Amino acid sequence: MYAKSGALPDCQKLFRQMPTSDPVVWNIVLSGLSGYREYDDQVLHLFNSMRVSNEVKPNPVTFAIAFPVYARLGDINSGKILHSHAIKSGLVAHTLVGNALITMYAKCGLVKQDAFAAFCGIYDKDVVSWNAIIAGFSENNFFDDAFRLFREMLKGPIAPNDSTIVNILPVCSSFTKNVACYLGKEIHCFLLRRTEIGGDVSVCNALASFYLRVGHIDKAESVFQKMESRDLVSWNAIIAGYVANGYWLRALDLFQELLSARMFEPNSATLVSVLSACAHLKNLQVGKVIHGYILRHSSLYANTPVSNALVSFYAKCNDIGAAYQTFLMIPWRDLVSWNSILDAFAECASDAQFQGHLNCMLGEGFRPDFITILAIIRFCIHVSSLVKVKEIHSYCLKAGMLLGDNEPTVVNAIIDAYAKCGKIGYASRIFQNLSRKNLVTFNSMISGYVISGSYDDAFMIFNEMTIRDLTSWNLMVQAFAENDCHSQALSLFHELQAQRMRPNAMTVMSILPVCAEMASVYLLRQCHGYAIRACYQDARLTGALIDVYAKCGSIRSAHNLFHLAPVKDLVMFTSMIGGYAMHGMGREALCLFSCMLELGLKPDHVIITAILSSCSHAGLVNEGLKIFDSLETAYGMKPSIEQYSCIVDLLARGGRINDAYSLVAGMSVEANANVWGALLGACRTHHEVGLGCVVADHLFQVEARNVGNYVVISNLYAADARWDSVMEVRKLMRTRDLKKSAGCSWIEVEKRNSVFIAGDCFHPKREIIYSTISTLDQQMKETFLFDEINMFMYSI
Repeated sequence: MYAKSGALPDCQKLFRQMPTSDPVVWNIVLSGLSGYREYDDQVLHLFNSMRVSNEVKPNPVTFAIAFPVYARLGDINSGKILHSHAIKSGLVAHTLVGNALITMYAKCGLVKQDAFAAFCGIYDKDVVSWNAIIAGFSENNFFDDAFRLFREMLKGPIAPNDSTIVNILPVCSSFTKNVACYLGKEIHCFLLRRTEIGGDVSVCNALASFYLRVGHIDKAESVFQKMESRDLVSWNAIIAGYVANGYWLRALDLFQELLSARMFEPNSATLVSVLSACAHLKNLQVGKVIHGYILRHSSLYANTPVSNALVSFYAKCNDIGAAYQTFLMIPWRDLVSWNSILDAFAECASDAQFQGHLNCMLGEGFRPDFITILAIIRFCIHVSSLVKVKEIHSYCLKAGMLLGDNEPTVVNAIIDAYAKCGKIGYASRIFQNLSRKNLVTFNSMISGYVISGSYDDAFMIFNEMTIRDLTSWNLMVQAFAENDCHSQALSLFHELQAQRMRPNAMTVMSILPVCAEMASVYLLRQCHGYAIRACYQDARLTGALIDVYAKCGSIRSAHNLFHLAPVKDLVMFTSMIGGYAMHGMGREALCLFSCMLELGLKPDHVIITAILSSCSHAGLVNEGLKIFDSLETAYGMKPSIEQYSCIVDLLARGGRINDAYSLVAGMSVEANANVWGALLGACRTHHEVGLGCVVADHLFQVEARNVGNYVVISNLYAADARWDSVMEVRKLMRTRDLKKSAGCSWIEVEKRNSVFIAGDCFHPKREIIYSTISTLDQQMKETFLFDEINMFMYSI
């Protein structure tokens, strides 16, 4: 009674007062103590006292209690000594002893020889014996052996029970998808026939988790909905599965259902999954509500994995300040905590800040793992430090991190880092010297060549690959799309579908730039339709679709898509505001910006640039200046060169040329071609020839090869009838071998693009085209003259 109720001091006191010759009494005390880790040493001391005693000897139950304690302590040497005592006592072949031995050796990683030998040595195997050895092989990643034993079990007299099914389903999911699905369906059919175990909640949980691991979301949902009873594990499994498969909105819906049911309180596992969904959706508002829930429950707030998930959530939502404050409040930091904050700092911290926290981590005795190394490599890329990349490469070599299971992951990151730091040759040499290359290695090298602009080399690596995954195809589609090779990008897109590969959200995003460049609403709607049929729930894809609809001139479609999105993140707001900017809808952009701030979304540099651009296009000078002046006080950011360019354009369009020039002269950063170009264009519009000459001198210093700049200054001189200056500009263009490209335009009619080039003498319908242009030109002149007469009469 005392042992079962956990009153162990009373149990021990009573035990010392009783006659100790009965092994049953010893076993009761040992069993009670073994349920608590803090009593492990006492269990072993008591067991050894019993073993050397002349009055009482250990029986099979005693050995079965002792072996798991050695497994828990990881003391395999003492466990083997106890194994030898079991052999000497003649009890090693007993079912209870053999089962405990299997578990001990499996937990200590010795499953292939010792655990399997213990299994084979059992005279009378029961279902627990089979479950123990199958679980042992599964937990040690020997999936083929685990499944082979399961098949042997099915041939014998002992039938699988619920634990067998729970153990074998993760094994099935380890095989290739087609094999895994086949095996899983066979087991599902077996469960439908064996109703006595098919309805068990742990079996249903394992079955739903299996379907989620192999990507069969509908079947997992069906199993979950048909469960007669659910526990918290059921909810956690389905929510975690939806998050892992990218169905983040559905995961949040299920979390809401769990709260509404009021049957279970979410635990740490629930909240880690839900925070991950919020992080992927960049939904700061919902995440903060969950943070509030955690703060109201001290057991959750003190939970390190939950705190780590909060740090990661805030980091992915670009709220680095909140991420850091959460990190500082973690009572017991582990390596994951440090990895989370280093990952958060990787793309925003200064060198001193990142290095300081890395040193603190090392000072607390934590040794970097491969996750830490990946965060450090990302930081090296962020600061474009080739020296630091070489240092971390050297550290990985010395620490042996380029060996073993994590080698490909670290090597792939190093290849990526060298490529992004402009040393594609280094990356190529590492790639060529690798003895083991996996799919990710090839993809990293393709990505490196794409980043460096070596598209032919990227395509050569792509053609060398015997096996390609969707990432390989996506990289090449993206490469062709970004290199204006529209037909090749579309051809590759169709080819990957012919290979029976299913495009994902990233594939569709890769092809969208082609739609934008071709201004093809027809092709864009095809891509959008495919995304709807595939049920993609990707905020980045929605944002990209909004952006391309706006670029293709269909602002209404962009508007509808934005307002139909169930959850709107910063990317969507940026795309929609950018769309309004392109179409001169400044008031709408400002209204949307205000809505975004009310939702608690924190603006970044990209969206500030978009809203300033919209003010510029709509002539909203005061509104734009108000936002620009409050950048540091309201949003905690310093103006970027892009934002300066927008403000210069805003002032120039508003006729405040001198104010624009004064702003450029007083900028905290050096003006680039965009800034000077915007100012030069304004000088031409407002006939500011003197200032235009000054601006042109600055512009030619930073961008001497841009033909457009010479054309603008030439037109400025021509408008002021300074023909000698016009001739000088043209002479300068000839000297520098610069030629203005012929104007080109196109229009899509009935799914076909018609292209028109200025001065084209070879178009098959050139006579009709030039005749139509002449007619339109004459009509415009007549309309212009008519309007001038009307204005003259009105002024009288």
